[in-house]
Amino acid sequence: MANESLKAKVAAYTEKVEKSLAKNPERKNLAHNRLYTPLDIEGFDYERDLGMPGDFPFTRGVQPTMYRGRFWTMRMYAGFSTAEESNKRYRYLIESGATGLSCAFDLPTQIGYDSDHAMSEGEVGKVGVAIDSLADMEILFDQIDLGKVSTSMTINAPASVLLAMYIAVAEKQGVTPDKLNGTIQNDVLKEYAARGTYIFPPKPSMRLITNIFEYCSKNVPNWNTISISGYHIREAGSTASQEIAFTIADGIAYVEAAIKAGMDVDDFAGRLSFFWNAHNNVLEEVAKFRASRRVWAKVMRERFKAQKPKSWMLRVHTQTAGSMLTAQQPENNIVRVALQTAAAVLGGTQSLHTNSKDEALALPTEDSVRVALRTQQIVAYESGLADVVDPLGGSYYIEALTDQIEAEAWEYIKKIDEIGGAVVAIEQGYIQKEIQESAYKWQMDVETKQRIIVGVNQFQIQEKPVEGLLRVDASVGEFQRKKLVDLRARRDNAAVEKSLAALEAACKDEHANLMPLILDAVKTYATLGEICGVMRKVFGEYQAPATL
Repeated sequence: MANESLKAKVAAYTEKVEKSLAKNPERKNLAHNRLYTPLDIEGFDYERDLGMPGDFPFTRGVQPTMYRGRFWTMRMYAGFSTAEESNKRYRYLIESGATGLSCAFDLPTQIGYDSDHAMSEGEVGKVGVAIDSLADMEILFDQIDLGKVSTSMTINAPASVLLAMYIAVAEKQGVTPDKLNGTIQNDVLKEYAARGTYIFPPKPSMRLITNIFEYCSKNVPNWNTISISGYHIREAGSTASQEIAFTIADGIAYVEAAIKAGMDVDDFAGRLSFFWNAHNNVLEEVAKFRASRRVWAKVMRERFKAQKPKSWMLRVHTQTAGSMLTAQQPENNIVRVALQTAAAVLGGTQSLHTNSKDEALALPTEDSVRVALRTQQIVAYESGLADVVDPLGGSYYIEALTDQIEAEAWEYIKKIDEIGGAVVAIEQGYIQKEIQESAYKWQMDVETKQRIIVGVNQFQIQEKPVEGLLRVDASVGEFQRKKLVDLRARRDNAAVEKSLAALEAACKDEHANLMPLILDAVKTYATLGEICGVMRKVFGEYQAPATL
């Protein structure tokens, strides 16, 4: 009877609204209902759909008290120029209150080339720090105690090599691998689908990933062995539901590959982590975070029969949306990042990087990085958003939107399963095509002003050129090349050749775990390019299919 009464009231409200629309028309292209009531969540079951924070299905968060115990890790993404320059920035961030580091590597490092390779010309140190060998990694973390800091490394195709370098630096500091905390991105599938910094074909890439799972489960147990990344899928133009669907489909592929390699799901699932984008639509993002935890919990418990609650948890690092920042009126980006920060916190992220206002124009300056970090700190200490667990839980709109995004994600996951899984869907170009179509629709909405971007297609002003941007000097490339000449002159080149030959032999043995061989090569000061060159020789390089 209560629902019948509410239905009557909603009908009367709707009739009243319809009469007023002639005088007071609504904005066009609004995606959701104008009003949400209990009728929009009929069938809602609190214990089944929400549960308690820290309990299956983790809709309300993976920790019982969330931020009432401690805040999320404030992990600022940084890296540029040389290891020497980036080390200064890392120490500045730690002194400014950052509680974790997040390493950005330059493009040559991301695709496995040394700074003196012809393919590296003009790109050394531009979008991140150049790391050619263990010697660079030692400089990068000079005077930073790896036993105390948590480090995330945004590295994918050569993730095994950079992780080996990190382990070797820690050992030189006297920190054993079992004391290390951090994450490597190590998510190659999204590189094929959205980002492009791949090296090897999918099969050997999946082997490297599962090798890392196995090695770390035994030797580096506190390390998050993969950050399954929706961030770049969203940056490429996907919707919120596509972001979580395609990313969780990738996660399913990684779990299946590890199980096929002989691992027990509960031995590695607890160290899997995810990486979400925080976009501008605050409430949609909150619902996305909540829906993603519910989907993953069901996948792990029901599909893979994982027994440990830790294996069911979707733990997530978040970065604010770089693609939503504008070169026009860059001060407006501070507001955008603040809203995105609020979305991530209300959604229950475990760690967060906030972009800087000038990143649509250049790498961030120290001043803009400080403002980005202070944004997190203000939200944490002054806003009250972190004082209550899942504060928007129970909102008719949030619950309805969470259900909607979950349902849309399951539809995509079902379609990908029918195709043959994420690897096949990527090889056939299905995921790429879906992202491209969403990106095209977004851009058309901007160009026709169906979607307003402040300062871009409305509210423009005449602006002077922005001053004080950070520029990476072209001399960085020459500096790195000289370091490589010096390194090759002083290292034991016979030991290098021996380690690379052992690695090549292991690459040809499908049953060998490559991580110990890569670690041995790193310790001889074999370079990133030399190690990846051996794997290129055996595995070959990936060629992307045409999708248009």
